[in-house]
Amino acid sequence: MSAAETPHSHPQGGGVVRPYGDTTGDGMVQLSFTLPVPHSKVAEGAALQLAHKMGLEPALVAHAHPVGEGFTFFVVYGRVHHLVDLAHVEVVERDYPLLTAYEVNHAVKQALRRRMVVVGACIGTDAHTVGIDAILNIKGFAGEKGLEYYRELKVVNLGAQVSVPTLVERARAEGADAVLVSQVVTQRDAHLLNTREMSAAFREAYPEAERPLLIVGGPRFGEKMAAELGVDRVFSKGTTPTDVASYLVHRLAAPEPVAS
Repeated sequence: MSAAETPHSHPQGGGVVRPYGDTTGDGMVQLSFTLPVPHSKVAEGAALQLAHKMGLEPALVAHAHPVGEGFTFFVVYGRVHHLVDLAHVEVVERDYPLLTAYEVNHAVKQALRRRMVVVGACIGTDAHTVGIDAILNIKGFAGEKGLEYYRELKVVNLGAQVSVPTLVERARAEGADAVLVSQVVTQRDAHLLNTREMSAAFREAYPEAERPLLIVGGPRFGEKMAAELGVDRVFSKGTTPTDVASYLVHRLAAPEPVAS
């Protein structure tokens, strides 16, 4: 785990806070969930019982709606009595600068003397390519162009439902410097199982010094999970192509320090 992935306490001055609902510090929160029971008074009572067991007191069912046969969706509103100490909040802070496309291209050209090769895919049975396409495709995401726009990056987008052996084989064939994997499907922690399988396969296929950088992303990943998943970096929701391109330069094409 590099310094960029090291979790540390939030530097925002500490202090204890509680949730805000109607008035400052009232501790009110809103919670949504589904119970496998038909919509009825009994179902609403079950939702309130669950809310009380979770520490919401008092609590009320603000919304209840049947979703399919035998299921009910609830929104519960209530007060919690827990506090949050900002001095003990751990996050993964970005410790590399965000670069323009020109700066990325220049750094890669100067450091590698060739194009950086990036292979991307959705692995396993995951057919949701919106995440990987947002980062790789030239149309990009949030007003930013994807990695295909960078002339010093060679992007190979394998698309959806790529098996791990196929991903390893293509990474070898392309001479990949980095492998980007997107995982959206999360039933029964499939995203975690697939990522661990992918990491193990690359570590078996490559000597550590020659292994491409392994990066995963998806809305259900936590940024502090890189070490336990065996990857170099985890990007969560809200990641943009600029974030990824800048990180690639930080790890693979950072300018060498000038000798004094």
